[in-house]
Amino acid sequence: MTAKLPPLREVIARHGLTANKALGQNFLLDEQLLDRIAAVPGDLAGQSVYEVGPGPGGLTRALLRAGANVTVVERDRRCLPALAELESAFPGMLRIIEGDALTIAPQDVLAEGGHIVSNLPYNVGSALFVKWLTGEAWPPRWASLTLMFQREVADRIVAAPGSDAYGRLSILTQWRSAARIAMPVHRSAFTPPPKVMSAVIHITPIAQPEGVNASTLEAITGAAFGQRRKMLRQSLKALPDGLAALGATGIDNARRAETLSIAEFVALARAY
Repeated sequence: MTAKLPPLREVIARHGLTANKALGQNFLLDEQLLDRIAAVPGDLAGQSVYEVGPGPGGLTRALLRAGANVTVVERDRRCLPALAELESAFPGMLRIIEGDALTIAPQDVLAEGGHIVSNLPYNVGSALFVKWLTGEAWPPRWASLTLMFQREVADRIVAAPGSDAYGRLSILTQWRSAARIAMPVHRSAFTPPPKVMSAVIHITPIAQPEGVNASTLEAITGAAFGQRRKMLRQSLKALPDGLAALGATGIDNARRAETLSIAEFVALARAY
């Protein structure tokens, strides 16, 4: 289904929209790029999609063009009239919620097995991402996450052990999901251009290792990387029985957190 839509620049000008720095907004106007992002999860025809912070609706219209049934959550009410125009252009395919995505549960906005696709506002992107990753129920409600981040954050998500970017976010992502950088996005693609480059990441769930839960792994990684440059025998003192768990795994207590593999962190959480 294709609706005839005015150019995004025209929509933004007509509604007097400017990106709000306090809300972490940067608008993407390149429709070809937006269509490429919407294609990352695969065929979305008839699929449930949840988008956070749609702004004037650039990515939203690409998702609707792909045939998705989209729910958007937008806290900036200035953008609601522009989104309402999309709702009229794609009858029955778009649901608009005014609110704060940090307070919304996925089951309220996404059908089981749906997809989350967003150019996340910079100021809440990591918090939302961790929230979606760390639920105890697994596999999660979502079948995939396709998310725009600052390139530095994207690199941390996919980083391998031993690299400078490897840390807590890498482990919380990779211990039970597969993550890749789907495409880089140059800063010049945005209005206004941010100071940093961006990238789209794509994440799909994989089987969760047995005998360990998300909250325990969060506690272990939080302590281990809270004092990143210290040896594990120092950083894990912050946890009750953290050193006992370390001893039970046989991992050398003189190592630093950034040298441990995902499997070693899982073993440490299991022992804890």
